[in-house]
Amino acid sequence: MANGSKHIGSKWKKTKAILQDGRVRPYVPATRIMSAKSLYDMLRKYSMVYVKPVSGTYGNGVARVERTNRSYKYQLGMQVRTFPGFDEMYGSLNKRKAKRQYLVQRGIHLLKHNGRPFDIRVMVQRNSKREWETTGIIARIAGRGKIVTNYHNGGTPTDLDRLLSSKLGRAGTSRFTGLLARIGKQSASALARTYPAVDSVGADIGVDKQYRPWILELNTSPDPYIFRHLRDRRVARKVLRFARGLGRIKAKGKKRR
Repeated sequence: MANGSKHIGSKWKKTKAILQDGRVRPYVPATRIMSAKSLYDMLRKYSMVYVKPVSGTYGNGVARVERTNRSYKYQLGMQVRTFPGFDEMYGSLNKRKAKRQYLVQRGIHLLKHNGRPFDIRVMVQRNSKREWETTGIIARIAGRGKIVTNYHNGGTPTDLDRLLSSKLGRAGTSRFTGLLARIGKQSASALARTYPAVDSVGADIGVDKQYRPWILELNTSPDPYIFRHLRDRRVARKVLRFARGLGRIKAKGKKRR
């Protein structure tokens, strides 16, 4: 991928780029190119991991793989399969990935809302001075029985404070939102040092049960329209205004093709 491109499709390239930044590195889960050895080693260390296509969108092809004392299992879509040993599990999973290159990422046990995991999309865009600005933050709740939160895969976008205020209080939620905004800007800045043409980043951040944030993925062609689901209409207006200024959408609000 040329460094002059606004869109970086490879999750592996994006991961390697942001790992070069010491401010961002602590928030990046351990990630490796998937092979039988790397998957086995990661499962030995973390018990639960996610495998995902190096190039892919909308959460398609993402599987959750788990090791227990007596078995291995993976969930792909709504289907869960269990195997007595690693080799059987890996053989089945390897057939499903159809020769595409995959990553294996340390599994994060995400916070849940009504039993469904959620993560957070942090929108970061360049302003008229080419400076990075966090313009929107929204939570995405996974569909019932699903492992991915993407809107196009059945996820439900909603206000983050609706999910956190009962746990952290208003002041705690405000401080935590500020941390997310900062991580989003730092990750966009780190990515842009390797890929300077990038002008929009959707940072997908998961939060574990200790309220530690983790950068699950960076999207360089983030959907600006998802922010229309927020109660505060000013957020969507700002995100869309920036997107128009960057040429990401047309003036009438239609997606650029």
